[in-house]
Amino acid sequence: MQQRLIILTCLLLCGFGALAQFSASGTVTGTTGIALGGAHLHIGSRQIAADATGHYTVSGLAAGKVKFHVSYIGYQPIDTTVVVSGDIVLDFKLRVSVSALEEVAIQQPAGSRGTVREARIKTETIEKYSSQSLGDALKEVAGVSSLKTGSTVVKPIINGLYGSRVPVISNNVRLEDQQWGTEHAPNFDVNAAGKITVIKGASGLQYGGDAVGGLVLLEPLSVKKDTLMGKTIVDFSSNGRGGSISSGLHKGNVEGWSWNALGTFKYFGDREAPDYVLSNTGNREANFSGDVNYTTSRYEASVFYSYYRAQIGILSASHTGNVNDLYRSINGKVPSVIDDFTYDIGNPKQKVAHHLLKTAFNYHLSDNADLSAQYAFQFNNRQEFDVRRGNYSNLAALDLDLETHSAQIDYKNLLGDWTLKTGASGAYQSNFADPATRVRPLIPTYKKYDAGVYGIASWAVSPSLVLESGVRYDFSKIDAVKFYQVSRWEERGYDADFADIIYGEQSSQYLTKPSFTYHNVSASLGFRKQFHHEWDWYANASLASRNPNPSELFSDGLHHATGVIELGDLRLKQERAFKISTSVGKRWQRLSIDFNPYLNIIQDYMFLQPVGFETTIRGAFPVWEYRQTNARLAGVDFQSKFQATKHWRHELSLAYVNGRDVSGSADLIDMPPLNIGNKIQFAKEEWNRLLLELKSEWVTHQSQYPRNNFETNIVVDGVQVPVIVDISTPPPAYHLLHFYSEVKFKTLGAQTTLAFAVQNILDTRYRDYLNRQRFYADETGRNFQIQLKFNY
Repeated sequence: MQQRLIILTCLLLCGFGALAQFSASGTVTGTTGIALGGAHLHIGSRQIAADATGHYTVSGLAAGKVKFHVSYIGYQPIDTTVVVSGDIVLDFKLRVSVSALEEVAIQQPAGSRGTVREARIKTETIEKYSSQSLGDALKEVAGVSSLKTGSTVVKPIINGLYGSRVPVISNNVRLEDQQWGTEHAPNFDVNAAGKITVIKGASGLQYGGDAVGGLVLLEPLSVKKDTLMGKTIVDFSSNGRGGSISSGLHKGNVEGWSWNALGTFKYFGDREAPDYVLSNTGNREANFSGDVNYTTSRYEASVFYSYYRAQIGILSASHTGNVNDLYRSINGKVPSVIDDFTYDIGNPKQKVAHHLLKTAFNYHLSDNADLSAQYAFQFNNRQEFDVRRGNYSNLAALDLDLETHSAQIDYKNLLGDWTLKTGASGAYQSNFADPATRVRPLIPTYKKYDAGVYGIASWAVSPSLVLESGVRYDFSKIDAVKFYQVSRWEERGYDADFADIIYGEQSSQYLTKPSFTYHNVSASLGFRKQFHHEWDWYANASLASRNPNPSELFSDGLHHATGVIELGDLRLKQERAFKISTSVGKRWQRLSIDFNPYLNIIQDYMFLQPVGFETTIRGAFPVWEYRQTNARLAGVDFQSKFQATKHWRHELSLAYVNGRDVSGSADLIDMPPLNIGNKIQFAKEEWNRLLLELKSEWVTHQSQYPRNNFETNIVVDGVQVPVIVDISTPPPAYHLLHFYSEVKFKTLGAQTTLAFAVQNILDTRYRDYLNRQRFYADETGRNFQIQLKFNY
């Protein structure tokens, strides 16, 4: 009887507890105390909004666990669970969304806040290129082409411009990795990018004023939520008989500690053209990147480190022993060296290692103002190995250590309809050319000093119209130490113009100490207008100034990675570009189009031009010389996307640029020909999210090019015969087909994606005008690729 009474009492108490009704009240503010009127609250099954003072009240809450979700536009939401046992008072303080700040202050994203149309490559697309390079992935953007050296070294070209005219910004740090070389691909693991943004034009003034061609912004994947997640991608490719593996872990936290870590390894042997092996074209990569972050309601602090290491084989046939070899390669269409497939990488080759360490601090002065500061250290070692005899075979012919220290401070403030950004930056760079190579270095030892300040103002005149303008000033000084052969010094005519920089003479060489100082002003002005019916119009005018880089000034000898002799010019002046671009976009229910014409007028445009042939003790090599002229680049990019049905989708991209040497009334060298891409996709969500894709890539013959052929003598049957060496005529047009497919399913608790792809389905024989090794061999042939991706 007593036990029954106890049980009945407990049941009654529980029943009264369940019927109890309680209330919750409080305020919703920002971290600085500003009231967030209209803040949205999900409390249990109830949805309410805070009043104009940020106050809220909700009643009728049952005892027990109740979930609270509080959100406000531009602020990070709060999710929490509260045990309710009586009336409670809960005040919520929301932090300004860090991602929203980055969108304004770092990226100039598309939308109402930017005046230049941007192109973004999403994570899903980046993952397709896990075993390839950043340059390969960037070709997904209309107007972006590739300057290649063989099959593995790829540099991006934006609207006809490349190299130091297209800075690569990784995690808000400008990459300094000897980017002057045409065969120096960005030292970046594409797997480390969570998002890639391409800005066509000199609008990112906070990064520098020399982006004559545009900017490539690389953002790492970061997790804001309180969770632990990871991803592993495994690739295998038939062409090169190798693959890659990339794996990352990400721990997020709204406040407190968070971290990210990623590692990648790639291993490939010789690539193959349709008819032969491309000997000595294997490559290796071992990369790591990671960061640790600490976040509070008032500030964020972070430390980031990345390491990139690569070994890249250079096509054996590209290093000719004499002029006969070059002539026969160009006319015979067959490489002079064809060996059996191997994973070995011999000379010529290049080894690169790049370290990047960054510390950053961002402080929220108020809900509308932020002050950020960062310091970055980069160390880049580049070694280039030539075909050398005896004990020198394992000794690099070029060994450069590039050390860069950079610091910047930025301030952003939202004042009603105005967004103001300003900042200052400084950098010190030291390049050391190791004399132990026993070869006079192509690039000398030098020190470089940079400083700059900028200001950008954006005015939201109305919800549909935004005006933006900015200006930047940069100071730069470079001091070098370089030996010149007396014969080369006199041949270049330096004895009359630069006698004052000679500090000594030894062994038929002048010891010189060139020093150059530059002052540059860059600016940008533009607007964005939204019309009814989903029309967008962007217009921008920008002024950019670029100094000659060390390669353009000081090159003097054989560039071992390309097999050509390069000659710089100490007389080169600053390059100044004025670009006008506009973009018109329209969005219908199923169709979207973007049309982007532009005109770029460049005064004192610097370019590398073939001028002849020279024989050295290591063989006979083409001679390329840096020159300067006034240039005009005009072109158009077009892109459309059409969702024909629920399952079928079509995408079209077109890019055309015409480059003219205005001073010499000739065409510019290395301008991308007209290229047109078509993509047809079939997607079926019900079939394990099946995706099938067929892509067409048509590159036309480049009919606009300068004639730089030269005459030389070759030996035929023991007799010297004069011939014309054709190093100018672009190869014929070509058309490629590519296939991609994927399905997604659950396995072992992880979301798994299985992909199968075929590049160059028809095994087409072709040569690319923008490949510096087109004289010696065809491009790679058919490639089957299998990819497994695990999200966990």
